[in-house]
Amino acid sequence: MRSRAQEVVVETPGSQSSLHRANLERVVRAVRLAGSLTQAEIARTTGLSAATVSNIVRELKDGGTVEVTPTSAGGRRARSVSLSGDAGIVIGVDFGHTHLRVAIGNLAHQVLAEESEPMDVDSSAAQGFDRAEELVNRLITATGVDRSKIAGVGLGVPGPIDVESGSLGSTAILPGWTGTRPGEELRERLGVPVHVDNDANLGALGELVWGSGKGVRDLAYIKVASGVGAGLVINGKIYRGPGGTAGEIGHITLDESGPVCRCGNRGCLETFASARYVLPLLQPSHGNELTMEGVVRLARDGDPGCRRVIADVGRHIGSGVANLCNLLNPSRVVLGGDLAEAGELVLGPIRESVGRYAIPSAARQLSVLPGALGGRAEVLGALALALSEMGDSTLLDGTLHASAPAFT
Repeated sequence: MRSRAQEVVVETPGSQSSLHRANLERVVRAVRLAGSLTQAEIARTTGLSAATVSNIVRELKDGGTVEVTPTSAGGRRARSVSLSGDAGIVIGVDFGHTHLRVAIGNLAHQVLAEESEPMDVDSSAAQGFDRAEELVNRLITATGVDRSKIAGVGLGVPGPIDVESGSLGSTAILPGWTGTRPGEELRERLGVPVHVDNDANLGALGELVWGSGKGVRDLAYIKVASGVGAGLVINGKIYRGPGGTAGEIGHITLDESGPVCRCGNRGCLETFASARYVLPLLQPSHGNELTMEGVVRLARDGDPGCRRVIADVGRHIGSGVANLCNLLNPSRVVLGGDLAEAGELVLGPIRESVGRYAIPSAARQLSVLPGALGGRAEVLGALALALSEMGDSTLLDGTLHASAPAFT
């Protein structure tokens, strides 16, 4: 058992109440990010002793901040702690190449409502935000949530976000949006804090919290669609880099004499794996309306041309993943987008290339899995972003008010 001196706390010198509040915030943050934890897991996550955690959980429960339910862990009875379902609301918005998705969830990681609708790639940013505002308002009305409980919005866009200005960088997926400030625009419309990230990072967050990355501290989420991108999780947190462009795996050079990429270089991974380069290989025999989803479906049904193309794409992606392994040594790679539905038809070739090009020790430690969330990964990641960025002070107001006499 830890002694009190060993507990990890943030303390304002000379203030017992500040020490207590810091411990309360550590527990609330751990539960908020995980969705639910047993008291033993809270102790391990926060560095607090079991006795301190027990007292804090009791205080938070009495103040209505958390809910405690019986569960089991390792065959033993335990108590699962989650934030109260009515403690707050978060909203996720995901703009994609051809879709708009919105989800509403609570702080206990429960999705209350979710809806998706098609969107014209040529729509202006203003039209896109009109649609998003309308869909958010519709879901709020349908669920009956209290607007005053909205703690924040997570917003996903298919392009790099400048970390200083908040503006959207060059994007071939939504070309009319370049230079816009999506976070600022949606914040003005909805009147609540909005946190923005690119779709690959949000896919990584979604799979980390709800999907194939659950329980992993280091992973890469690879999204293959109109482009190729990666969301990188290092020590449980998204790594964005100082300029917000970390994870541009699609622009790793595979062949210096290869096709010219939209970035201006030749032979980038994206020119061998993304839909805009892959589909023309098959359209002469399958028609110009062929989509990546259709390629995967045909491959699963045994079409030899589609199976060959998917295997080639998998080997190219595996070369990029091998580079990631050599640099970052993640324990898991999660493949997202339509291509993930191909299963072993694409995962097998990815593993083959990783085994050939990655450092053996890094390759042995790596698992390659399909995403568990499919097309929902990004919008659930947007919910996770809103959850991770919100503060805990307002959640503790009721608890601290109830316990205030102890500090008078």
